[in-house]
Amino acid sequence: MNTEKQEIFSKVPEVTLIFWIIKILATTLGETGGDAVSMSMNLGYLVGTGIFAALFIVAVIIQVRAQKFHPVIYWITIIATTTVGTTMADFADRSLGIGYMGGSAILFTALMASLFVWYRTLGTVAVDSVSSPKSEMFYWLTIMFSQTLGTALGDFVADGRLETPAGLGLGYGGSAMIFGGALAVIALAYYRTKISHTVLFWAAFILTRPLGAVVGDFLDKPIAKGGLSLSRYSASATLFALMLACIFFFSHKPAEKHH
Repeated sequence: MNTEKQEIFSKVPEVTLIFWIIKILATTLGETGGDAVSMSMNLGYLVGTGIFAALFIVAVIIQVRAQKFHPVIYWITIIATTTVGTTMADFADRSLGIGYMGGSAILFTALMASLFVWYRTLGTVAVDSVSSPKSEMFYWLTIMFSQTLGTALGDFVADGRLETPAGLGLGYGGSAMIFGGALAVIALAYYRTKISHTVLFWAAFILTRPLGAVVGDFLDKPIAKGGLSLSRYSASATLFALMLACIFFFSHKPAEKHH
């Protein structure tokens, strides 16, 4: 009976409205939490990346070894990808001097390569197919690339042209409107067009990260730079509490496999 259930359900959650709400909260938490460790604690991007990479590896191992879908384990692993994505992108863009555009291009290439190899290996990149250790490893590798890309892309769009590294300078509010508008277009396409739902899912999943990045920056960056200058610690704690509330007060089911 357990075998039949594993064949029907995947190890990741059903994609619903609450899924996207928690995902945006998680990506915003990834920005404030990553900045809290690398900046507020003055540990730097490299040390921060090492800390969060270790947490990410441990979380993925626990997630893969779990026999069925567990909302808490899943979302903790998502948080781990967003935090390591934040510090890793900042290290590449700023410490290594690759720049926002260069970092975004490299990470986009890595993301597309991950999806391509996943598809060629297993024949699908659909979320409801994530039920085996191999598909889960592809899933989490792809997510890590998408979270890192989102940080670099969000910084590129929001930060000013005269800053180092230079960005488009659209500000946090303008950037949030752009990424939010793009997500609205994807939602419309989901209900009004015949575009592959798998393609639209990954497009939305990728875009929620830069949206969370610019919202996170808006919360904790100095007022002089267009932010609210909130404490990174309190902002992170509040976002985490909201995530927990959404996880425990709403029902979560694993994604059903479609044969």
